[in-house]
Amino acid sequence: MSLPLPPSPPSAPLLCAVIDTNVLMDWLVFRNPGCAPLVEALEAGRFRWIATQAMRDELAHVLGRGVASTYSPDRAVIDEAWTRWAHFVEPPLPTLVPRLRCTDRDDQKYIDLALHGARWLITRDRAVLKLGKRAAALGVVFTTPERWTPPEA
Repeated sequence: MSLPLPPSPPSAPLLCAVIDTNVLMDWLVFRNPGCAPLVEALEAGRFRWIATQAMRDELAHVLGRGVASTYSPDRAVIDEAWTRWAHFVEPPLPTLVPRLRCTDRDDQKYIDLALHGARWLITRDRAVLKLGKRAAALGVVFTTPERWTPPEA
């Protein structure tokens, strides 16, 4: 007669990341190799990309302005990436998150969401990165794709 196995420890919840528009452009339009570790970890399920509809709308607006027209962005590929990898959440109420004010108001939505439930905000935006030390004190790492350290498998 065999003894029952002990219960498995509960699996740790996935850490979340917010990915801003310039990094999404690097990944999905410009195919920047600096994004490869980020994309590989996302595809391997080592973290969860969280986003809001406003973030998706911002990328569509940037693409609609023709910013990357010489790269011929494939809208179907971009839409598929959003559908497959982004976990849409409601934007946090401003009263529920510590406020780090960004000099670029368009970036505030990324900061607020990261402070509300992410481990990382992955960006290239200098105005956002300037807030990194203050964000780290609140438990969130503001970093570039190249400096980002993927979670252990």
